[in-house]
Amino acid sequence: MTPPDNILIVMTRRIGDVLLTTPLIRSLRRAWPEAQIDILVFAGTEGILAGNPDINRIITVVQRPSFGAHLRLLAKLWRKYDLALSVPPGDRPTIYAFASGKQRVGLIVDDQKNRWKKRLLSQWSAFDNVATHTVLMHLKLAKLLNVEPCYEVVVSWPQEDESHVLRSLPFDPSSQPYAVLHVYPMFAYKMWRSEAWGELARWLSEQGLRVVLSGGKSSEEMAYIQALLPLLPADTVSVAGKLSLGGVAYLLSRARAYVGPDTAVTHMAAALGVPTVALFGPSNPVKWGPWPKGYAEDTNPYRLKETQRVSNVVLLQGDGDCVPCMEEGCDRHIASLSDCLQNLPAASVITALREFHLST
Repeated sequence: MTPPDNILIVMTRRIGDVLLTTPLIRSLRRAWPEAQIDILVFAGTEGILAGNPDINRIITVVQRPSFGAHLRLLAKLWRKYDLALSVPPGDRPTIYAFASGKQRVGLIVDDQKNRWKKRLLSQWSAFDNVATHTVLMHLKLAKLLNVEPCYEVVVSWPQEDESHVLRSLPFDPSSQPYAVLHVYPMFAYKMWRSEAWGELARWLSEQGLRVVLSGGKSSEEMAYIQALLPLLPADTVSVAGKLSLGGVAYLLSRARAYVGPDTAVTHMAAALGVPTVALFGPSNPVKWGPWPKGYAEDTNPYRLKETQRVSNVVLLQGDGDCVPCMEEGCDRHIASLSDCLQNLPAASVITALREFHLST
């Protein structure tokens, strides 16, 4: 195709999904270095792209706009771009791409219910929600455009975020080795036990690593971390609610190790090359396993079952014949816990970390 002057990428999903779109964005940037590349995301997710050198402009939309706001956005986007990519297979992303692009490519669930979307797109590829990693799924759009795929998940931050981290820490990260723990996922079914976090943190301290807790600023998360702190070493530092996503990225980039559940921060740590232990229970590792730094193959990094190491990531899977069930906890709702994670011993995480030879 003729090199486009401007491109819109539509990725209206959660923070982790937005981050895992960055290999596709970098692929387009390398193919068309002079093009303007914009991205449309949900408000509140744009921080994961702060400082990304491949993006010219970030456009945000609220998750549930009014009908009038929706129409105004469509009018604003109408045929503004030479090329638009609908990355999620949903209705709204496809409509946004149709409205904005003279040429449109996208992912579609290839069934009777969704086939109407084919008429809105110039090219499409079938969306697989189970057996293809999210990075590889997104890169199918690059292949439709005959663009050489780039497999790098890009984690970036502006200089001001780095400076803010240095002001926020009570120690110098260039001289004090530390490990980052992300203890509170968005959904309870991805939770690990407080007591296990305590046992792990004490072991890390014995290895000469100071423990730093990352986290958001919701009242539930802050309350959980406050209740957890008495179980951790006395010099544990919590930066929960104090850093932007760019700040978290810089914090991770200097860490000796990271442990966390299936969450966006775990993807960030893996992409930065930090020795990472990812705690997986119900989640599908084939689709959502953290993409390891330097992994550049057109095959899934992980198998469906078993604990496995790929490059700088140990994906530690809980036990049970039902794992991964790909359900929302044992009681099948987002507030329920998952036995496979609740029963995961701290000793298993410590054994995984020993592979990285972390002692200072």
